[in-house]
Amino acid sequence: MSDFFDRASELETEFREQALARHFQSLHSSGYSHCEDCGDPIPAARRAAMPSSTRCVICQQLAER
Repeated sequence: MSDFFDRASELETEFREQALARHFQSLHSSGYSHCEDCGDPIPAARRAAMPSSTRCVICQQLAER
């Protein structure tokens, strides 16, 4: 049973590292000005309200479902 939990922990770490790598790669290539999912520009009002947002409103709503 402990092997199962060890493997789950390894996968979680791997997925987290991949997500961080994708995040920083996209940050350097496009900044926060474009949605990471659809590539459309993130409206200036959304960037001003939430500077750390990486998705447009529609894609964020879909991701939260």
